[in-house]
Amino acid sequence: MNITSGHPLSDGTTENSRIVRAFRGDRPDVTPVWFMRQAGRSLPEYRELRAGTGMIESCLRPDLASEITLQPVRRHGVDAGIFFSDIVVPLRLAGVDVDIAPGVGPVLGSPVRTADDVARLGDLQLTDAALAPVAEAVALTVAGLAELPGASGEGDTPLIGFAGAPFTLAAYMVEGRPSRDHLAARAMMHGQPEVWDALLRWCANVTGHFLTAQVRAGASAAQLFDSWAGSLSLADYERHVAPYSTLALREVRSLDVGGRPVPVIHFGTSTGHLLTAMRDVGADVVGVDHRTPLSEASTMLGDAVPLQGNIDPAMLFTPEDVLHAHAREVLAQGRQAPAHVVNLGHGVPPDTDPAVLTRLVQVVHETALP
Repeated sequence: MNITSGHPLSDGTTENSRIVRAFRGDRPDVTPVWFMRQAGRSLPEYRELRAGTGMIESCLRPDLASEITLQPVRRHGVDAGIFFSDIVVPLRLAGVDVDIAPGVGPVLGSPVRTADDVARLGDLQLTDAALAPVAEAVALTVAGLAELPGASGEGDTPLIGFAGAPFTLAAYMVEGRPSRDHLAARAMMHGQPEVWDALLRWCANVTGHFLTAQVRAGASAAQLFDSWAGSLSLADYERHVAPYSTLALREVRSLDVGGRPVPVIHFGTSTGHLLTAMRDVGADVVGVDHRTPLSEASTMLGDAVPLQGNIDPAMLFTPEDVLHAHAREVLAQGRQAPAHVVNLGHGVPPDTDPAVLTRLVQVVHETALP
């Protein structure tokens, strides 16, 4: 599908921004930076705005989702906004009985455990009508970003779209709630391979539509987030998960925006052993968590793939000189890759002092590299 006008990439607004250049493998003079979970509980303005409003409702109210996405860009001066959503939002939009319980996380009304359970999902579809609030929120956010000064030019701050990978969606659906070991999901994977295939195909379809809707509405990049892939062996990932992530990204990869595809980032936690396989599902940029040094990750990827990461979130609670020394080491290691976008090795912890993040952005932007 060609998107030839009205998109920030096709009209030139964000194509030459620092972060899009880095995503495409170019290295700008200033290293770009954004943070996963930069929009959320670490910001007092977020807590004030969301008072009395549930998480999923906040994600599906276009005015709220847009304002929450814009808050950290205004405060910290990061190089991109990340669309405010949750991994299970597309499940809710497709008709799955799921909510986010405070202090617990996503909880399903009934886990998906049998062939009949999966067959019933066939009656649930993620339609354009269901996606309308998402598209509206993205459009509002893109318009809001265009009014901000921008890191490398007036109004050029891009929006990154966000979606959970099929395996992470399936893990929540099979377990019925957050799990540390995903035993039920892994048991289905091996014990009911036909059921697993049907479930993952359904999840890939939902993820693909959700992410594509954001890009069509104006997102300049897309991140596929696989929270739980690190619980798998490389063999299990390649056989039982990677094909469905490839399927989820197929529609996004087919979009032609201004004559080029939209950059795709793939990130997972505890996935140092999966980085090459995660690239091969169709990623342009590989996110690296704090457990794997960027130099080691780049070597694994043949020094040919732009990297994103990977400041240890724990360092946000150390003295300033310790944090900034760590950030400079991450920047130095990132020089081994063709391009580097600074991020955390996971999301911003909720009790982070926002001033620490603001100053960290300044340090990243001010650090000259050889």
